[in-house]
Amino acid sequence: MAVHNERMSMTPKTPNTPKLQDATLAHAWTDLQNEALTSDWLLPEAHRLAFADPEFLLRRETRGIRFQLEMLKPDLAQTEAGIEHTIVVFGSARFVDRSTAETRLQSAMESGQAQALQQAQALVRNAEHYENARIFAQMVARSCDCLPLHEKLFICTGGGPGIMEAANRGASDVGALSVALNIALPHEQTPNPYVTPNLSFKFHYFALRKMHFMMRAKALVAFPGGFGTLDELFEVMTLVQTRKSKQVPILLFGSDYWQRLLNLEMLVEEGMISAADLNLIRYVDTPEAAWQAICDFYQLKLS
Repeated sequence: MAVHNERMSMTPKTPNTPKLQDATLAHAWTDLQNEALTSDWLLPEAHRLAFADPEFLLRRETRGIRFQLEMLKPDLAQTEAGIEHTIVVFGSARFVDRSTAETRLQSAMESGQAQALQQAQALVRNAEHYENARIFAQMVARSCDCLPLHEKLFICTGGGPGIMEAANRGASDVGALSVALNIALPHEQTPNPYVTPNLSFKFHYFALRKMHFMMRAKALVAFPGGFGTLDELFEVMTLVQTRKSKQVPILLFGSDYWQRLLNLEMLVEEGMISAADLNLIRYVDTPEAAWQAICDFYQLKLS
């Protein structure tokens, strides 16, 4: 018994002593690092690890795996960051802030070119939307700062320029995290500089990107925009109308723009939608009205 007691004594463990928490299976990252030392990743090689073989992963037959990866990566990262609820901000990628717009207008006036002047005047006119998107994001971030992490609302955008930049910028102004769900396009789409770096995600598939927009969205704010904005807006409206998604506030910011663009009453008159479907959206014209509409919907009492 003396020998047994001696062997079971609580002596300090050496650095090489195994721990119960140690993984039994080798970590894939170790194998991947070792492989990188001996492989040209862009040349086909049958012996390469399957998950370290870009040529294999980009085959048509492995598309389902790529779907799953684009689904998992942003979801896991946001979960780890404690982001459970977002306000998604849509809008044109072509708008700029007021200072930039005024500078371009001055240059256009000096050039004397009629088309350049017309474009610059439109930029100045629409710079108001950029500034409002920035103010709205600031309001959301400040108001939610006092909430526990699992109750906070975070700004989420497509990560590009224009309205997306403005919203990410507004969150950044007050030191808040914000999310970007970017898309790989032939033109555009590099992330704007105001997104939280470890929450800036890039997608190949529009469908997976749209799904991520809705997974955490508690509200959607659509500023004036083009085809991309309309695509995202009608996707969300359809999901809510068909009850594939729970109802959330869908706010159209800039009533003059949206009412000139959309004649939804005509759809009711022609029997294409029901009159109740018009209640899926609400027009707002100020950052304060947009934030108040969201607070009213969820009965939030924030200072």
